[in-house]
Amino acid sequence: MRLLKLVPDDTNINFLQWRMPFYVVSLLLIAASWVLVFTQGLNYGVDFAGGQEIRATFVGQEEADIPAIRSTVGELQNVGDPVVQRFGSPNEVSIRVKLPPEAEGNPAFADQMTRTITDALQAEYPSIRIDGVDSVSGKVSGEFREKAAYALLAAMLAIAMYIWVRFEWQFGVGALFALFHDVSLTLGMFALFQMEFSLQIIAAILAIIGYSLNDTIVIYDRIRENLKKYRKMPLPELLDLSVNETLARTVMTSLTLLIALIPLLLFGPASLFGLVAAITLGIFVGTYSSVYMAAPILIWLGVTSRSFVPQEGAADRQERIARGEG
Repeated sequence: MRLLKLVPDDTNINFLQWRMPFYVVSLLLIAASWVLVFTQGLNYGVDFAGGQEIRATFVGQEEADIPAIRSTVGELQNVGDPVVQRFGSPNEVSIRVKLPPEAEGNPAFADQMTRTITDALQAEYPSIRIDGVDSVSGKVSGEFREKAAYALLAAMLAIAMYIWVRFEWQFGVGALFALFHDVSLTLGMFALFQMEFSLQIIAAILAIIGYSLNDTIVIYDRIRENLKKYRKMPLPELLDLSVNETLARTVMTSLTLLIALIPLLLFGPASLFGLVAAITLGIFVGTYSSVYMAAPILIWLGVTSRSFVPQEGAADRQERIARGEG
């Protein structure tokens, strides 16, 4: 019995034939994404915008009913969409709510919102015990945003340096541009649809960077092998050959991830929607950027068939002359 193959072994798709139109479209999408980020802004969650955190224990219950708690708090006026998570034991929860702009610098407003939430919870769950209330100020949330941006930038630069050392500097630049493309489009999606942007999304973006990098390195590794093997092949043809040779692996990896992500995106809890949406988009743009961003840019950065030929040093040249090899 023959195994089903989604991608035949002898694919010969001319990917780089359309590299210029795809590059133009990608550059326009990157520009549009950053325009959206700077004009509409991101809908920051409690972690980045500031808010109130209430820690509570549901005494007498083995496990807190998180969907019911989220519904109870979410129905309150001027509270918005709360973030409810387990905190320690199964019957302990952390409830975080984002404060509206008028609450900035107004402790009385924040205290009133906290009392409203705790009164509603105590009315619904008489056995609840409030363990503590913390405020996340705008200053602290600003530091979170700054550190998150530094974390993403550091991850991208470290990846570029790693690829630079492992391959050539052109490959590092190509990988960095592909990662910038993926992160930009993800931020653009969150700015366009105004989905909540929280620490969860930072984790999702780091996962996208990891996936895109893995896909790019596989293609780059095959390009390097083929550069050593086919010295006279024109570079565009060699890049097409390398992408086609790794296509089966790329398709299978992406499909495996999407099989797990799409049901979670459609039927999963609302609290995970942003995280799953970001990773799902990242699978598409990461695969696309590895093929149409990271590979074609090598042509414009001057990679040639001699890029991986060892360069002869002065000592090697003298030894060759001494052997009478000219």
